[in-house]
Amino acid sequence: MASHTETSRQHPRLNERILSSMSRKTVAAHPWHDVEIGPGAPRIFNCVVEISKGSKVKYELDKESGLIKVDRVLYSSVVYPHNYGFIPRTVCEDKDPIDVLVIMQEPVLPGCLLRAKAIGLMPMIDQGEKDDKIIAVCADDPEYRDINDIKELPPHRLAEIRRFFEDYKKNENKEVAVDDFLPAEKAYEAIKGSMDLYGEYIVEILRR
Repeated sequence: MASHTETSRQHPRLNERILSSMSRKTVAAHPWHDVEIGPGAPRIFNCVVEISKGSKVKYELDKESGLIKVDRVLYSSVVYPHNYGFIPRTVCEDKDPIDVLVIMQEPVLPGCLLRAKAIGLMPMIDQGEKDDKIIAVCADDPEYRDINDIKELPPHRLAEIRRFFEDYKKNENKEVAVDDFLPAEKAYEAIKGSMDLYGEYIVEILRR
């Protein structure tokens, strides 16, 4: 039977994995830490898709392995209205990367990388905790790439997004509150803040 030391060497902890991935390209890329956010951030940035438009399966990043895992199947009879994922090299107060809903014509497979453009911010409280979402459009979708602010979207589209997030946890007896949508400038501020927090997060890990 392998000793604890041998097991640790075979399965390095997250901070060791991050250090290794920064120094060696032989380690499998971690979508949160190894993917660049992009030179256009906070306006245009890379996004890793976790959940496809039209899916009822809640996929999410497994932070240790970097794989996209199945978290649960939604309890309510609703599906994600648009592709949903996270922005690499960002972190929020809950120690997760910042979430982004990407509006585009087609569903995208979980694990795919795309370029997104922030157009607004959806303030949200999930079970008493702040859980804001960036609203974006796909920067390479000809139907949506010219949209620059959330006020340019049809009101019904915003109503659909709001209703999904208000309802998708109701059958789990979990409370979600969605506030009024905010303009693109507020999204830029949120992304920039999460980029700064990520820098502090990495420094904290390196000190351990």
